[in-house]
Amino acid sequence: MSRGGSHGELGQRIDYVFKLVLIGDSAVGKSQLLARFARNEFNLDSKATIGVEFQTRTLNIDKRTVKAQIWDTAGQERYRAVTSAYYRGAVGAMLVYDITKRQSFDHVARWLEELRGHADNNIVIMLIGNKSDLGTLRAVPTEDAKEFAEHENLFFMETSALEAVNVESAFTTVLTEIYRIVSKKNLVANEESDSSGSSSLLKGTKIIVPGQEPPPASKATCCMSS
Repeated sequence: MSRGGSHGELGQRIDYVFKLVLIGDSAVGKSQLLARFARNEFNLDSKATIGVEFQTRTLNIDKRTVKAQIWDTAGQERYRAVTSAYYRGAVGAMLVYDITKRQSFDHVARWLEELRGHADNNIVIMLIGNKSDLGTLRAVPTEDAKEFAEHENLFFMETSALEAVNVESAFTTVLTEIYRIVSKKNLVANEESDSSGSSSLLKGTKIIVPGQEPPPASKATCCMSS
């Protein structure tokens, strides 16, 4: 996560860059959630993610321009060693399961443990039950997910990437919470700077992570150009 001074597409000022990761089993709809949020698209022929892909979207929060840099990680076991490195520097995570596949929900605890083992302690996490449009095939009761989320202190929402239900709300909730935490820490840092004469920028939070900006790639899309 980085702050301040940079400019994005069309020359707009970017106040913050927040890195988010999408994690969960394969075929739960992570890529479709990202495509819906970043480009408002849904592809019925979507293939499994290989390794890691990313998209970006820029939005305004509290009159600040925030660029969300969202990494979509492969859910297959053979890619786990590769993708775990991408947790570092993430300040938000969407932990996704498929409401029609009980096993994908049963694996959530393992994904959460892995995430917390690699990511910053202050990371904002939302549990997402995707494919809510397939309610007649539901295998995971909403109450089970709510109970797990409350126990683990996670945000929770059910979404449908296909029907664009709660996708925008899920991402903006996480990004707004990250912004709230960062703003509060900035205030504390500024107060400490005023009293000591030197800045203590966001102690305990990876606000500036050199080298975390991905290289230009065809997978990268900003909402400003879509």
